[in-house]
Amino acid sequence: MQYRKLGRSDIDVSKICLGTMTFGEQNTEEEAHAQLDFALDQGVNFIDSAEMYPVPPKADTYGRTEEYIGSWLAASGKRDNVILASKVAGRSGMDYMRDGFETRLTPRQIRSALEASLDRLHTDYLDLYQLHWPDRSTNTFGKRGYVHSPEDDAVPIEETLGELSRLVEEGKIRCVGLSNETPWGLMRYLRAAEALDLPRAVSIQNPYSLLNRTFEIGLAECAEREDVGLLAYSPLAFGVLTGKYLDGARPEGARLTRWDRFSRYNNARGTQAAAAYVALAHKHGLDPAQMALAYVNSRSFMTANIIGATTMEQLKTNIASADIELSDELVESIEAIHADNPNPCP
Repeated sequence: MQYRKLGRSDIDVSKICLGTMTFGEQNTEEEAHAQLDFALDQGVNFIDSAEMYPVPPKADTYGRTEEYIGSWLAASGKRDNVILASKVAGRSGMDYMRDGFETRLTPRQIRSALEASLDRLHTDYLDLYQLHWPDRSTNTFGKRGYVHSPEDDAVPIEETLGELSRLVEEGKIRCVGLSNETPWGLMRYLRAAEALDLPRAVSIQNPYSLLNRTFEIGLAECAEREDVGLLAYSPLAFGVLTGKYLDGARPEGARLTRWDRFSRYNNARGTQAAAAYVALAHKHGLDPAQMALAYVNSRSFMTANIIGATTMEQLKTNIASADIELSDELVESIEAIHADNPNPCP
């Protein structure tokens, strides 16, 4: 396993990060613990979660993912062996997270959310605390065509970052990260940190896969020049890049089989591109999932690739992608498919 610095911090994280949003919905507590044990045995030291998880989010499962991780930490005593990350929800109508209030990135709500996460996780600090999505109105989760909202009453970035700074000073978090951010948002956070001597973002967790390389358009340069590396989520496009959904297949228990709401990676052009990538992998004698993950692993602007799994077989396959190097010829073929199907699933 390779390790990379988390931004300009002194923290080393594994190239593969274990994503946990299936814990508590598609995975039982026992299965979650088994995944955590196996991942650590393979050299994975980076675990990512969120107060909102598991997915799909709902009131009766809110916080369950962190509870499962917390019970594992309490039983294993391995808190010092992992780099633990979680997230605070941005602006939303999921008022069950805030006792009837709209979720916002205000100082009071950030502190309350963090303290609840720490309690569920059975720890007194997080290595990385991320803003799950912006408080302001902007393009997130695949939205196309930015429409400006001049009446937007977003919490000022300086207020949000100021509270995160206080939490760093109190030892409750070590580093600050962003998620689902735009180039403008990332640079504004960095500017505020520099101007006001506040914590500098060490990472940005955004989608990145063979079906969604929009990160390259504006954020990749920011990531490289500012040392704010990508934590790539959905690198398999919700499993579409494994090929398991091709020809209309809907495997029992799979995410796109169980929930119609997940349509981000389920359109005609995306399906066409996925079929081309799967065929290319087979042509070169590779597992399609491992080829897709290996491509993400190879990007110079990436710090960690967040993989997830519902079975141990999937987990083993995904972690093993860390050891795969793609030939120049194969990469050229990947780029040709991308040129014909640019970002069909942003």
